[in-house]
Amino acid sequence: MYVKRNLGLLPVLRGTWKELAFFIIWSSLVFFLYYNLEWTFISLAIEPLSIIGIAVSFYLGFKNSQSYDRFWEARKLWGAIVNYSRTWGMQVLSFVKDAPEDQRILIYRHLAWINALRVQLRQPTSFSLDRSKSLKRHIEGYRAYGTIADIIQPLVSAGELANLKDRKNTATHLIKNQGLHLKELLQDGKINEFQNLMLQKVLEENYNFQGACERIKNTPFPRQYAYYGTIFAWIFVLLLPFGLLNAFDEEFLRLSHSGIIWLETAAILLSVLISWIFITIDRVAKNSEDPFEGRFNDVPMTAICKTIEIDLKDMLDEDPLPEKVAPINNILY
Repeated sequence: MYVKRNLGLLPVLRGTWKELAFFIIWSSLVFFLYYNLEWTFISLAIEPLSIIGIAVSFYLGFKNSQSYDRFWEARKLWGAIVNYSRTWGMQVLSFVKDAPEDQRILIYRHLAWINALRVQLRQPTSFSLDRSKSLKRHIEGYRAYGTIADIIQPLVSAGELANLKDRKNTATHLIKNQGLHLKELLQDGKINEFQNLMLQKVLEENYNFQGACERIKNTPFPRQYAYYGTIFAWIFVLLLPFGLLNAFDEEFLRLSHSGIIWLETAAILLSVLISWIFITIDRVAKNSEDPFEGRFNDVPMTAICKTIEIDLKDMLDEDPLPEKVAPINNILY
């Protein structure tokens, strides 16, 4: 998640420079053919093209709204995970008395669960947006990424880790192990029925949060909106220079040679600007479809997991506490 208030020019151009270069070349070619080679037959009326632009704008607006809803739901789910993690820590320390080792195991296993869930959600799917080379390099070099076994190894016992290695859904089995541990505590008289019920309710909510995250992860944004929105935007931007060709004819007739060159350049830049705006809006929607991939503006699950870890270890009175995850190039992962 980008944490600086303003994006700045470089991050914007880094994501759209290829399209921007294409628009400059394409618009320059169309204007050259019209004004220099006098291919006047390629001109289109601007009125019907404006109608297409309005229709595409509505379509892209809907696409952006629905894509943002997916991101915001994902962020709310992880906010709820933070709150219920603190609730879990408070209840474990309050209910499981005179058993510090059991308290530690229950809290550390919860830390293993949130980190296992984080890693599982960041696995690419068949419909995920392709990761750029820079993102792939970052993921490979960033220490907070890795296999589930590597990340949860300090948080669970060796026997439990060996049992979890071949599981298809490690996070699910970690919550299951929490429930089995609570059953043992109840049988040993370390907690009573009411306390067991309260703790089990938190585990149930954890399953609900995990299932909701997996629903977003495993359900692609409807292709009819994602794919056709991109097609419609590109149809519009490819036709746009042809609609702007005769928009400046009267001005061209009144200008000298140097003035014509300046106005032609301005017309090309106008075409490039409009095209860039439409494609960038589509790109924003596309990058918000899948909020767990670890990209520029996705949910910062690594930082959230570290925040939970700090809070729960602080409840255990551990010292020193881990450091918060710092942004890398203004991006919090």
